[in-house]
Amino acid sequence: MSQQGYVATPPYSQSQPGIGLSPPHYGHYGDPSHAASPPGLMKPPGPLGTATPGGMLPPGPPPPGTHQFGQNGAHASGHPPQRFPGLPPVNNVAPSYAPYSSSTPSAYPRPVSTSSVTHLGNQLNAMQINNYAASYGPQMAGAPLSYPGGFPGGPAQMAGPPQPQKKLDPDSIPSPIQVIENDRATRGGQVYATNTRGQIPPLVTTDCVIQDEGNASPRYIRCTAYCFPCTSDMAKQAQIPLAAVIKPFATIPSNESPLYVVNHGEDGPVRCNRCKAYMCPFMQFIEGGRRYQCGFCSCVNDVPPFYFQHLDHTGRRLDRYEKPELSLGSYEYVATLDYCRKNKPPNPPAFIFMIDVSYSNVKNGLVKLVCEELKTVLEKLPKEEQEETSGIRVGFITYNKALHFFNVKSNLAQPQMMVVTDVGEVFVPLLDGFLVNYQESQSVIHNLLDQIPEMFADCNENETVFAPVIQAGMEALKAADCPGKLFIFHSSLPTAEAPGKLRNRDDKKLVNTDKEKILFQPQTNVYESLAKDCVAHGCSVTLFLFPSQYVDVASLGLVPLLTGGTLYKYNSFQMHLDSQQFLNDLRNDIQKKIGFDAIMRVRTSTGFRATDFFGGVFMNNTTDVEMAAIDCDKAVTVEFKHDDKLSEDSGALIQCAVLYTTIGGQRRLRIHNLGLNCSSQLADLYKSCETDALINFFAKSAFKAVLHQPLKVIREILVNQTAHMLACYRKNCASPSAASQLILPDSMKVLPVYMNCLLKSCVLLSRPEISTDERMFQRQLVMTMGVADSQLFFYPQLLPIHTLDVKSSTLPAAIRCSESRLSEEGIFLLANGLNMFLWLGVSSPPEVIQGIFNVPSFAHINTDTTLLPEVESPYSQKLRLIMSIILQKRPYSMKLTIVKQREQPEMFFRQFLVEDKGLHGGSSYVDFLCCVHKEICQLLN
Repeated sequence: MSQQGYVATPPYSQSQPGIGLSPPHYGHYGDPSHAASPPGLMKPPGPLGTATPGGMLPPGPPPPGTHQFGQNGAHASGHPPQRFPGLPPVNNVAPSYAPYSSSTPSAYPRPVSTSSVTHLGNQLNAMQINNYAASYGPQMAGAPLSYPGGFPGGPAQMAGPPQPQKKLDPDSIPSPIQVIENDRATRGGQVYATNTRGQIPPLVTTDCVIQDEGNASPRYIRCTAYCFPCTSDMAKQAQIPLAAVIKPFATIPSNESPLYVVNHGEDGPVRCNRCKAYMCPFMQFIEGGRRYQCGFCSCVNDVPPFYFQHLDHTGRRLDRYEKPELSLGSYEYVATLDYCRKNKPPNPPAFIFMIDVSYSNVKNGLVKLVCEELKTVLEKLPKEEQEETSGIRVGFITYNKALHFFNVKSNLAQPQMMVVTDVGEVFVPLLDGFLVNYQESQSVIHNLLDQIPEMFADCNENETVFAPVIQAGMEALKAADCPGKLFIFHSSLPTAEAPGKLRNRDDKKLVNTDKEKILFQPQTNVYESLAKDCVAHGCSVTLFLFPSQYVDVASLGLVPLLTGGTLYKYNSFQMHLDSQQFLNDLRNDIQKKIGFDAIMRVRTSTGFRATDFFGGVFMNNTTDVEMAAIDCDKAVTVEFKHDDKLSEDSGALIQCAVLYTTIGGQRRLRIHNLGLNCSSQLADLYKSCETDALINFFAKSAFKAVLHQPLKVIREILVNQTAHMLACYRKNCASPSAASQLILPDSMKVLPVYMNCLLKSCVLLSRPEISTDERMFQRQLVMTMGVADSQLFFYPQLLPIHTLDVKSSTLPAAIRCSESRLSEEGIFLLANGLNMFLWLGVSSPPEVIQGIFNVPSFAHINTDTTLLPEVESPYSQKLRLIMSIILQKRPYSMKLTIVKQREQPEMFFRQFLVEDKGLHGGSSYVDFLCCVHKEICQLLN
């Protein structure tokens, strides 16, 4: 069955009689102003540079005269045939991606014969991709051509008058914004019912109401494809990763029903005897309801007497709509004592706050800020919905070179401090009075928080420890026999003599070498073994970092990553600029929906299995994902591989079960079930793909690989796999058409733009202005992201603000992330989940500037502020509303940077215009699309 996908170029004319080549149809992506050449004549294409601000092409070659090219095109005049072994870098200023040559022998044969090579050269010319081909030889006499970014020369050119500049139309290549808008138009605001196996959900950017009718909501599980290939050979042929991005604690909007809790008392959940899958809608009841067949392993089980129910005339239980586990995709079970540590009910979790009181933190006011804010956030500790107060107990530690524990027992008049100076063997000096109920000890705690800044006001100690701080928190939780979370507020490289001591190893000379991966690895194995102990004792670590220089995030961030905690980083923290962002993060983090001491297992039906797990996960064996805690923002990406054939009839079933302790100390099981289709047709696989989930998978697998492989190799693999997936579609699913056409499957038409964004990310492509720590930080964030967060991170949201309809309650329509979309008269807001920018054109309308900033003109705007003034104008109110809507849905509070056109900070802003060429390497979207097309042509030949 042929399936026509997205065609990026118009059909090319058929080859003329007597000539073995199709004369290409010129003009970039089908510029109608150029007709096909007459037989025997070839037009040399113009070099394709990066789009200049107006979207103009650089000056092209002179128009062709009557110069005859031989039948084999450009190299008939004596130049050697071009072999296209791999692509040279796009510019010779700073290295772009490594030459895109395959590091592993390709499954497709490479072109060898001269005629096929030439044919390829002509196809590329048809798309004007000569900027990727090496020079054909010296340029002939004539006007020298300038190549922005220094592209290698094109084919030999004749003298002649310069050609007028040609307009490049980026609108003719697939637009992520258009894809998002189309999906919103067709599916936004509607009810999406999950009653059909293998159906494709609305995009993650589309707001809709999800109704659970037997499969888990896409808020919990999204897949790279919703129809799996039946055989492993098909999977290998397409090279599309089969994966699920699972976010077990995802936040559910108030207009959707929360999870039902099933309680079978002492009997506990009903499970398959063989594979241990939990009762779910995929179980088939037989023999009048006395037995059931497992949907995962086909084992026939007896129904426990307490669970028996008669079947109706269709063979379904009469009570199936009364039981969440028989009619819904997601639900919870109350766990029995068999599921608890030491077979006894868990204690409610505890939060321990640990403050670095070294000299710089006291002097810059950070210690005082944290202590003041804790008084507020402790009032809002998370609690079970039916409870009046939180069951969470709290404790406090301060530290520099030594650790200070505080007794805040409710009957004390004053808090008491106990100092531990032996940081080599940390012990907890007090049990009674360290972890307390906040409500009961409120006055003693407030007393302590008032005293801490004064207590250390004259402290000159600048050296700190770090690993012993985590060790102390873990030992305290262990002694109290409860799970919990450490909140650590830390700011420097731990250089004091103690376990986990670190040195400054930030070596710029390693960047862009094969040894660059060392920078991504922790400096010592202390932190990995510490993380392992933390997970074993249900101790999660969240770290707030305030670095003014290198702090080795690769080492310090490892424990938060592996224990299900979060890492926050505020570079060169300044009280007046950064405190709001930090306080928002702290408030959000403390109030997050969270489960403690968790174990996750993903079961599948026969024929395939989960083989690889990406995220903040720790695994002692090949099946159990252990997490000290998991919150509403953390996602685990799971890859599946075939171990047998799948059948089209039974499909592919996935069950994710998470055993965890609630905030109130109850042990529960959270179950998510999803049924996917299977097909022996490749076209069905391509139709069912989800680009946003694919990019989440590719990002996590690439960011995991940076620990062991050179970045150049990783980038090559990503480019090769992109080309491979698209070439397989072209070869097996698309209608026959000229080889020079780029044809993309509809579900993947924006895969190249997202893949290029991933290739240009600072983790995979170093940039001089980005520190090693920042690269490690971004790597760590992406490893735990769900699909919505990774989508925004790689392709930021860019909104025009100057055209706001202040009366409308909706967000303005986004525009593409390219400089050519900005205008001098415009004001634009850009957000990627980590950063937020307000860009102001030099000719911004004065009335809008007055409305937003309460100043008369562009020149009066203060760019040092990180908060918008609260002006009573409709413009200001609307803009602040838009910003709060964007912030609401994201795990990190974004600090606002105000950027004026043509001023220095604009350089930092421009790296987020991801469709453009990178300032320090990295292709533009147009160039990358050409590059992928070239790779596809090579694979197909």
